Amino acid sequence: MPRVILFNKPYDVLCQFSGQDKGPTLADYLAIPGVYPAGRLDKDSEGLLILTDYGPLQHRLAHPRFKLPKTYWVQVEGEPTQETVQALCQGVTLSDGLTLPARCERITEPAALWPRQPPIRVRAHIPTHWLKLALREGRNRQVRRMTAAVGHPTLRLIRHAIGDLTLDALVPGQFRQLTEIESQQLLRDCGL
Repeated sequence: MPRVILFNKPYDVLCQFSGQDKGPTLADYLAIPGVYPAGRLDKDSEGLLILTDYGPLQHRLAHPRFKLPKTYWVQVEGEPTQETVQALCQGVTLSDGLTLPARCERITEPAALWPRQPPIRVRAHIPTHWLKLALREGRNRQVRRMTAAVGHPTLRLIRHAIGDLTLDALVPGQFRQLTEIESQQLLRDCGL
């Protein structure tokens, strides 16, 4: 059975095991030989990262063709209207073309949220709000580019789920290995 690790990647951590003095990396948190990230999160993004020692699973999780949804909690500048949310749902035109339709809704600040270090920049005269955005593609910095395109720059980005797997109670820097039953379900979900 493949080894599958869920990891809550903290802010400012490189999504690789070596960094040539560019800051903290996965190696600072995970001492598990032979596992590699299935996909990436930018240094300034937080949340769920899946690591595995099984190449076909790594490929299926990372490749947008297999369409396993990735769900994000997104703190944006300003107050998105229902029309803005609808635009994100229908797809947004970016420099590399129209995004696929997404699921998007306004949410209250997630109860399970942890404080970010360092905190986001706050401007007293500009409110912030939270969105829950689920995508089935993975363009470079896509969520940030989508929210900026509709006039609401992303201030904080947390990947909460990949398919049915969520952060649950993992705090930043914490990880857990999937059980055999969870791993079997993930393999089925990925068509393996």
